[in-house]
Amino acid sequence: MAVYTDVSAEDLADFLSRYDIGTLLSYKGIAEGVENSNFLLHTSRGYFFLTLYEKRVAAGDLPFFLGLMAHLGQHGITCPQPVLNRAGEALGTLAGRPAAIIDFLEGVWPRRPGAVHCGAVGTALARMHLAGADFPMRRANALSLAGWRPLYAAMAPRADEIQSGLGGLLAAELGFLDSAWPRHLPEGVIHADLFPDNVLFLGDTLSGLIDFYFACNDVLAYDVAICLNAWCFEPDGAFNVTKARAFLNAYGRERALSAAEQDALPVLARGAAIRFLLTRAVDWLNVPPGALVRPKNPLEYLRKLRFHQSVASVRDYGLE
Repeated sequence: MAVYTDVSAEDLADFLSRYDIGTLLSYKGIAEGVENSNFLLHTSRGYFFLTLYEKRVAAGDLPFFLGLMAHLGQHGITCPQPVLNRAGEALGTLAGRPAAIIDFLEGVWPRRPGAVHCGAVGTALARMHLAGADFPMRRANALSLAGWRPLYAAMAPRADEIQSGLGGLLAAELGFLDSAWPRHLPEGVIHADLFPDNVLFLGDTLSGLIDFYFACNDVLAYDVAICLNAWCFEPDGAFNVTKARAFLNAYGRERALSAAEQDALPVLARGAAIRFLLTRAVDWLNVPPGALVRPKNPLEYLRKLRFHQSVASVRDYGLE
């Protein structure tokens, strides 16, 4: 369970007294996510989410995240909206951590995504990219090309504890990406973490995008590559071209990928695989003592990386 910071009933009651969300009936920790401490609140006015932002999330970035959600909501994107306290503020402090309350969205994330889910995500991602075009705040992506080598340095001495030879493989791939990473592609606000557990559905209808705490400014097609990795592989590691075709075609109907973006997609997908392989490896090797958290297996992304290394062109992703 992703609860790193315990919250007493007394401290929570004092924090909630600053909000007009009704009387607290119950609260519980949420097992999803690995970055922050999350709680589901049940009050006399309904359900809300409470997030305590842990040390990996810089406090200075929080106005960007919360402001982006408000901006996207105003532009027709269904995503959680920050709840303001009586002073008109979206951000407070609880248990020594920055904290915010956001509203509750109906829906569940798909445990076994199909092509219909992938198509809906493609549409939503493209619309999010378009809606974010005039968002005035900026945040650099600390987990793009320049950030991968520090992550590698943090885990390299123990990389072979995960799998023999992993350290050398990662070093070689980072060298390739340094030389091959595409430049001058369209940029904008990206979600950067749009995994199935960050997309809610009611049946086959997408009901909301959540968890914007990696959102930043970067290459838009890199966000597409992240989603290819997150949505278009089967549990056994096989790439599902039907899902990829549904995702890419739906995205393209809302925002067409340029020829340069299409040509760059295999390299961007390799970079996206490296990004999550590295962060998962660091987490795998450094679980905080006493934290009730389930680290994700980094080797899932090694299998995805190997697939992308074999891709000859964007046609291998089902895009004609």
